[in-house]
This record gives sequence, C-alpha cells and structure tokens, in this order.
Amino acid sequence: MQRLIIKGKIGLNGKISISGSKNATLPILAATILSNKTILKNIPLVKDIFTMVELLNFIGLKIRINKNKNIIQTHNKEKNINTLAPYKLVKTMRAGVLVLGSLLTKYRKAKVSLPGGCAIGTRPVDLHLFALKKLGAKIKIKDGYIHAEAKKGLIGNTINFPSISVGATENALLAASKAQGKTVLKNCAIEPEIKDLIIFLKKMGTTIHLKGRTITIKKSKIENSKIEHNVIFDRIELGTYMIACALQAKGNITINKIDPRIVKNEIDTLKKIGVKITVKKTSVIIQKNNKLKRINIITKPYPGFPTDLQAQLMVLLTQAKGTSKIREDIFENRFMHVPELKRMGARIEIKDKTAIITGPTKLTGAEVMATDLRASVSLVLAGLVADNRTIINRIYHLDRGYEHLENKLKKCKAKIKRVQNGA
Repeated sequence: MQRLIIKGKIGLNGKISISGSKNATLPILAATILSNKTILKNIPLVKDIFTMVELLNFIGLKIRINKNKNIIQTHNKEKNINTLAPYKLVKTMRAGVLVLGSLLTKYRKAKVSLPGGCAIGTRPVDLHLFALKKLGAKIKIKDGYIHAEAKKGLIGNTINFPSISVGATENALLAASKAQGKTVLKNCAIEPEIKDLIIFLKKMGTTIHLKGRTITIKKSKIENSKIEHNVIFDRIELGTYMIACALQAKGNITINKIDPRIVKNEIDTLKKIGVKITVKKTSVIIQKNNKLKRINIITKPYPGFPTDLQAQLMVLLTQAKGTSKIREDIFENRFMHVPELKRMGARIEIKDKTAIITGPTKLTGAEVMATDLRASVSLVLAGLVADNRTIINRIYHLDRGYEHLENKLKKCKAKIKRVQNGA
C-alpha cells in the first residue's frame, strides 16, 4: 500500500492547471449508454473514471481512452448489452448507481448493486428510487441489488423531490431523457456538473429547460449519431488548490483553465477570510496573507458553500485568528478528518453538526490516515503548512478524485513524494 510523505513549510510558487471535473464526467459517462457514439474531452484520469469505464465495458459499450489527450470515446453497438451492474464494480464508487436510470429508460430493465464510495454518511438511494417509481418503474431491493423494470417503457411525470439530491437529480434526468411525454423535476440540485449533463443530453437530442430548481424534460425525435463534448473544469479541485496556495504561497500563484463565475461563492468566502485573490477571465491569482480572519460557514447545495470543500477549508481556518465554525448540513459523518488534524496540533471541537476551530495554530507533521477523498486531501494541505514531515496513509482515496496531485504540487516547489509502506 502506498503513502505520501510531505515536508512542510516549503513556499509554493508557479502555475497550476485544473483538470476536468470528475463529478461531471461520471454522470455523462452513464449517459453514453443512451447514445451511439461519443467523444468526451477534458476527462480527468482518476480511479473513479477508470472504474466507470470498466462498468460500461461490462455492460457492453466499446470504449477507448487516449490518456495523452484526456479523451474518452464510447460506442454503443446495442449488441450483447448486459443490464447488470455488479457489486464488484459499484462498491467503490457511488456514481455507479447512475447507470440505473440509463439502462432502465433504454432497455426497460436493470439490476444494479447498491452503491459504495466514501464512508461519509448513509447517502441512501431512496430519492433515486422515488423518482424512478414516479416514472412508472417497478422496483424491489433483493440481495443487495436494485431490481428495476418498466416493461412498457417509462412515462413522464411530475416529480417533486422532498429534499435536494445531486445523484437523484442526475438519475431522474437520465431516466426521463427517453421517457414518453413530459417530465417535470422540482426542487432539483442545480450544481454546475448537473448543468453540464444537461448540455450533453441536449446534444443527444433531448429537449430540456431549466428554470430555478425546476427542470422540464421532453424526449426528442432527433438523436445525433455522434456527440462531442468538452467536460467542465473541476471546481472542487480548484477550491482545493486555492486553499493550498492561501496556506503556503510564496509570491503569486496562477491557477488556470477555469471559469471563475462558477465558483463565485467559494472565491467570496476565501476573500472574507483574508485570502488575496485576483480574478481573471480564465484564471485566478493567489497570494498568501498571514493575517487570516475567522468565519462561520454552513455547507449547502449549490450555489452554497460545497460540502466537498469543508475539510480543506477547516485546515485554512486553523491558521485564522479567532474561533471559526463550520456546520455540516449535507452529510452526517463528514468530520472524520478532525481526529487526524488534531494529531497535527489543530484545535478543533465537534458539537453535533458543527466543528469549532480555534486559531491560529502551529501544525506539526505527524503520521496520519486518510478516511475519504476530501479528508485525504485536507491532510495534504495540513502537511504543506506543518512543521517537519507528514506521512499520509491510505492515499488510494486521493487517487479516486485528484489527477496528478503530487506532480501539480511538485511543479509549484512542494516537497512531496509517493512511497510504498515501509519505504
């Protein structure tokens, strides 16, 4: 098993290019089941993407990956299609459940394993199944699998989600794209990644209208035989590197290949803390500020502050003057990084859904353990700003969602290396 070793207190300097969005690519890959041929560009080369590709191969799609150009080509010949998504391919990646909507609407049946992914909460698929049942699917759970069937095809309906769910919105979009008649989704998630999926489905021929948190979908008679799509940038990766630079920049660091308008809330939040950010058309420039200020944050669905940046922000707030609070309102078990940060000297107290952070605090390198994707990268950030050496174990979590993390940081002068346990 591999681990990372980081020598802290090394000033960062240089440029960082942001990769394509993992969270946008995964539902779009699920959508390729509905199309004949697709060319997807700006794909991040991370573990979750390769797992989804393996799943699509199992289902019967032909897929080619150009790793030099970050391009994936898919071809659905519709011969020998397997409507099963097995446990071994879904257990490590929650997005695997998204093939349910695509398989069900196109082939009228699906058997999909209940999903896995990060251990940050229960994240049940109840809302996914609620939406599919509204479209006429017959569903039962048996032996750890979702068994879904729509013998006469799915029928459009009005679906009012009782709470906002990114995954349920995506699965409903996929299912409704080939359903008969009109579907209206209310109280939807409207993350940029969902909007990117909508753009892809429109290219496929689906008529979709988004207004507020309501999405209207109509099946179109026109279907393109070949679709090209450029996936949006990864806003969580951008936020992660902005925080890394805020912690340990030496001079100016430019982060490019982005659209700052999409992350206005994140930029505004960091500015309130005291981070020096200059916004350009397709980039941001970060400067370190040694006088960071306290803040109170609540994680919320987009356009609110994202839960996927909560752990990273917590590290930054250990260096801010005063007492800050982060309330986690999305997932019930997303403070598992806190004990590891406390091992490094952070002063953090958990009360119910709120983390109370007292700073500024001198962090010291230690041996720590990653528990999930975003928690693992928060330990990397802590290692960058800590005295001495930090050793991070179980870094396979990092590989699920961050492309070339060590290389990007090394190009900015960070002292970070990947080794086998025992090295």
